This record gives sequence, structure tokens and C-alpha cells, in this order.
Amino acid sequence: MFKKILIANRGEIALRIQRACREMGIKAVMVYSEADRDAKYIKLAEEAVCIGPAQSGLSYLNMPAIISAAEVTDAEAIHPGYGFLSENADFAERVERSGFQFIGPTPESIRIMGDKVSAKQAMIKAGVPCVPGSEGELPDDPVQVKRIAKAVGYPVIIKAAGGGGGRGMRVVHTEAALINAVAMTKSEAGAAFNNSAVYMEKFLQNPRHIEIQILADKFKNAVYLGERDCSMQRRHQKVIEEAPAPGIPRKIIDRIGERCVAACKRIGYRGAGTFEFLYEDGEFYFIEMNTRVQVEHPVTEMTTGIDIVKTQIMVAAGEKLPFTQRQIQIRGHAIECRLNAEDPYKFVPSPGRITMWHPPGGPGIRVDSHIYTNYFVPSNYDSMIGKVIAHGDTREQALARMRTALGETVVEGINTNIALHRELMIDAKFMEGGTNIHYLEGWLADRAHK
Repeated sequence: MFKKILIANRGEIALRIQRACREMGIKAVMVYSEADRDAKYIKLAEEAVCIGPAQSGLSYLNMPAIISAAEVTDAEAIHPGYGFLSENADFAERVERSGFQFIGPTPESIRIMGDKVSAKQAMIKAGVPCVPGSEGELPDDPVQVKRIAKAVGYPVIIKAAGGGGGRGMRVVHTEAALINAVAMTKSEAGAAFNNSAVYMEKFLQNPRHIEIQILADKFKNAVYLGERDCSMQRRHQKVIEEAPAPGIPRKIIDRIGERCVAACKRIGYRGAGTFEFLYEDGEFYFIEMNTRVQVEHPVTEMTTGIDIVKTQIMVAAGEKLPFTQRQIQIRGHAIECRLNAEDPYKFVPSPGRITMWHPPGGPGIRVDSHIYTNYFVPSNYDSMIGKVIAHGDTREQALARMRTALGETVVEGINTNIALHRELMIDAKFMEGGTNIHYLEGWLADRAHK
């Protein structure tokens, strides 16, 4: 096992990994930008290294600075968390070339799964169902593009091969708008992701967003830890996540989970990963794979009792998975609400000083957050300041516990989206379960017109 790990991230996930290291008796080196000097995990750190100014490009995305920090502190491995460099194959390669272990998949796996075209091709070979669409990158010939769209059937969605975070997508309803939409998406993709390749998929009208969490070791052992429903989204950004997904029969989940495991074995995947699917009319369609730990991993931890971050570290150190598929049991239900420093309905970011922070407690409640009273939320990064997770024997109990927890949560000095979550927890449709990916945006639009 590693004696010392460098954590190349910030915010709640940096604290989460720091805690896992403590539990495992591993020293954790924290890196930070000048804007994060007063973060809780820096105050708690045994070792911390400033890697640059507030701008991400000069700090958390600065590969030489992170690798230098690992060198000067004698770290053996680097945990990238999520976001930033976590799915950057070049970074994973540089980490390993510099003599450190990257806590994540191999650079080859990240490359295959990071390009959505090659990921889809790999999944088709592994027998994982995919959304009907172009077999690969769209050709330059407009006639061929129109032919593909006609075969797929309108509406279609044009997506950037190197895209992510809800960017680089465009829905097309008619042939007249097709070629212009492809050109615009290509241009945006080139500017945003340095990769102008785009592909086409059938645009599903009312799907749910269901994902399968997997863990794999280097000995080709792999398991799936059930599913999560992440359909409550705004602009492709998740707001609420839960496990298991309401109303989907277990045998359907098991069938798709087994295919994901087979795909991992086929590509020699190592570490934690998430297969994301659209689910409509009883059918699963693969959209992408995230080759890292997810923001919403706690709902899976609460329902399986498995520590995903600790398992990532064990697997990266060359250990075998400590459990088999047969040993994994789903217990109860868990719901996660992301707490953001923003206006609850206009979504304008609200950085600034927190004058009061009172987290909730009680049976089945977990809070993952790096904030504290008098902490200053910087304006340079994502607005998420924490997550409240509620677990219960049933979905109804988890919802009741979440309502109580949100009622107890106090954040003063800045705006947060707690009021939005409180409303959603008593929304009849959400309480019923099984809302699609467009539901929240429709709900917000209706609320704005009232």
C-alpha cells in the first residue's frame, strides 16, 4: 500500500479523499491555489503545497506544477478526484512516466472512453446497447450526412466527440437545419475541446439518465454496484441523484450491469468508472463512460456499504478487489442534493463569505462539504459547496429524512440552492419517482411563469 498520496483537486472531493487516506493510514499531500489557501482540508493537512494563482489553468490544470509537488513531497501516487485533470489521458501518462502511480484507469482506457466515438465503438463490440446513430465521426460530405440522419430518423442530436459537461451538443428537427447545425457544432467543438470531430445520435424524446457504477482491478476482476438515477438535471448538469433508480426492474439492471462488467474486462479497465445510459421504454442506450469517481458516488456507497474511494486506492496499489459480485447487496435507498452557491431559481453564482454554516444530522444523513463558518467561497471555480445525502430503508423514508435535513441546513452570507431542493422534495411528480431528463427544466419554466 502507498505511504503517501498527492491529491490533485480541491473542494469537497479533496476533503473526501483526504479522509479516505487517513482511514487507511496513508499520508495525504494537498495541493492548492492561492484562492484555496483557507480551505478546511488545507488547515487539516499534514503537508500542503501551493501550486499557483486562482486561475485553474495556472494551478489545478498545471501538470508540471502538480508533478513537481509530488516530487518535492516524495508522494508515490496521485489521486485526481473528478473534473480538472481526472479524465486527461496525457496527464495520466505524464504521472506514470514521472514514476508515480495514477489513481485511475490506464491512459489507454481514458483515451478510448474519453473520445465518445471510440467509446461507442468499443461498447458496440462488447455488446452494450447504444443509441442508434452514425457508426463513428460524421463525414464531411453533406449528402452522406443527410443520408445518415434520414436512416436514424429525426430528431437527431449532433455531439462533439471530445465533449462533456453538457457542452458541444445540438438537437436538429429537420433536414433543412442539419448541415448548418453540424458546421456550428464542429466549430464549437474545435474551440472548446481542441477536437472538431462530431457524431450523430437519435434524439430520444423523454429518456431518463441512468448510470451503472463499476469497479475493476488489474487482474480483470470487475463488479457493478447497482445503478443511479441522475435524471433531475438542468442544462445537462445534475442537481439530484438517487440509488436505486425508481421503477426499473432489478433483472433489467442486472442484465445491463453484467454487460458493463464484460466491457471492462474486454478493454482491461482498472479503477472506478461509470457507464452512463439513456433509458426509455424499457431499453438502455449507452451514451458515455466517465473514467473517474463521480460527484454522486455517495448514494452508491450508502446503498452498498462499499467505500469507492478507498477501493480506487487499493486497486491502484495493485491489490485485488476485496469482494465479488455475489457479495454486493443493495440496501435501502439514498438521495443526494448538490448544494451550490447560487441563486436557487436564477442560478447566478453567489461567491462570498459564509457567515453561518449549520449542517444537518440525524439517522441516515451524510454531509460531504469543505465549507465552514467564515469560509470564503471563491468565484474562480464550480459553484458546488457540498452535498447532503439521505439514506433510508425505503425511498419514502429517504425522502422524509432529506426533507428534515434540508429544513435543518443553514448557510448564511451567500445565496444557495437549498430553497430549490426543499421545493423539489415535496413535488408530487418527483415524489412519485421516474421523472425524465427534461422534467426539471419544465418545472423551472412553469414556476417562473406563476
